[in-house]
Amino acid sequence: MTLTVLFAIPGNLNARTGGYGYDRAVIGALSALGWTVGHLALPGGFPEPSHADLAETAGLLEGIEAGSLVLVDGLAFSASPEIFEPHAGRLRLVALIHHPLAYETGLSDKRAAELMAFERRALRLARAVIVTSPETGRALVASFDVDRARITVALPGTERQARAAAAGDPPMILSIGSLIPRKGHDVLIEALGGITDLDWRCRIVGDPGRDGTCARLLDRMIVDRGLGGRVVLTGALDEIGSEYANADLFALATLYEGYGMVFAEALAHGLPIVGTRAGPVADLVPEDAGLLVAPGDAKALEGALRTMLADCGLRKTKADGAWRAGRSLPTWETSARRIAETLSKVAS
Repeated sequence: MTLTVLFAIPGNLNARTGGYGYDRAVIGALSALGWTVGHLALPGGFPEPSHADLAETAGLLEGIEAGSLVLVDGLAFSASPEIFEPHAGRLRLVALIHHPLAYETGLSDKRAAELMAFERRALRLARAVIVTSPETGRALVASFDVDRARITVALPGTERQARAAAAGDPPMILSIGSLIPRKGHDVLIEALGGITDLDWRCRIVGDPGRDGTCARLLDRMIVDRGLGGRVVLTGALDEIGSEYANADLFALATLYEGYGMVFAEALAHGLPIVGTRAGPVADLVPEDAGLLVAPGDAKALEGALRTMLADCGLRKTKADGAWRAGRSLPTWETSARRIAETLSKVAS
């Protein structure tokens, strides 16, 4: 019997973010396991949909055959329970939650509370919930009233990579993440401004189009702190393998992650890490692979960067730990098998 699932994803599936990368990889890995995976393209306005977005989504759902298995990305599912409620009985809905929408940085208290209520309401409609980290699963149990038995943890896969040479002179710091407040690039730039006495360069790779205000703030910070020429905002890049390969240190001052795929990629390349104990990052990055500080603490991040950059021996030791950790991370096939098991149960 051919197993079929319709994967409903809002926006541009080819967008260079961790969430969309996860969705693309799951489609490929499930297909390799023999599943027929259809892509239902939802409007791109989620998680702040317009009335037109909601109307279009409602029409798309109406067109799905009754009894169909539908995996819905939480970016849409959690933001619009009223659209999915009429279909909870006739469709086999499964939610994919990268991280709770209410945990996004920069939301007003009112909007965060509204999103939390929406997500609770939506998750009651799902016959199963797939999350990308144990931390997200714990959050859904503790704050969103989801029964632990309904949750499947499917960590993002990480492909085996060649080890970065890490022989830059000066050392190259790499940071990857969309230019949005939650990624903490402002904290990183603030920290870098305190270690200008050391020789280093930094490349921050990320899409500036998701939050123009944030992107402009980062540009101003680089100029105001005299970091022009040392810190480069590259914009979004189609190919980032060479960025990892040419780096000596990975640094991301994220305030929250659902998993932290870029941290996993850095480990896979054997890069020592300076980051934050944000969400599941502390579970992902072992102590022997990097230095982690509290989210939002620019001074602590500055100290960790200084320690790592000033001590070549420590960087080498942490790089060895990162390489070992990276070799132990699950592959996409492993993750897809976990998802497939859950989907099969819902479909039966």
